[in-house]
Amino acid sequence: MVYNDHRDAATDDRSVAQLVEELSAEVSRLVRDELTLATAELRSKGMRYGVGAGLGGAAAVAALFGGGALVAAAILALALVVPGWAAALLVGGGLLLVAGVLALAGRRSVTKAGAPVPTEAAESVRADVASVKESMRR
Repeated sequence: MVYNDHRDAATDDRSVAQLVEELSAEVSRLVRDELTLATAELRSKGMRYGVGAGLGGAAAVAALFGGGALVAAAILALALVVPGWAAALLVGGGLLLVAGVLALAGRRSVTKAGAPVPTEAAESVRADVASVKESMRR
């Protein structure tokens, strides 16, 4: 196998210290370039998330108005059978009943979840610390 070394004489005469210094500079430049790339990528993704969140918010507002229109339609339809005030009272009461049931279900779910503390992770860290202390005693 023939190996052609195209390096010039000045390159061959570099000391180990110079090579280490060049390696350090190259690694530093590589890390900076990677951080710049990561920053640009995060900025791009952040913009997409922002646009997505804005569109989601606009959809929520449109859904809220649509829901209001459906409530008004239900009141008007019920007003064909009962007086308008009674129709509004019945639809409003029904909505409040649904809201109460949903609130109780949400409260039950939050109660079951417990405190918002990562207890499993904290226990894992305690176990790791205990394990390290035990291994240091040996």
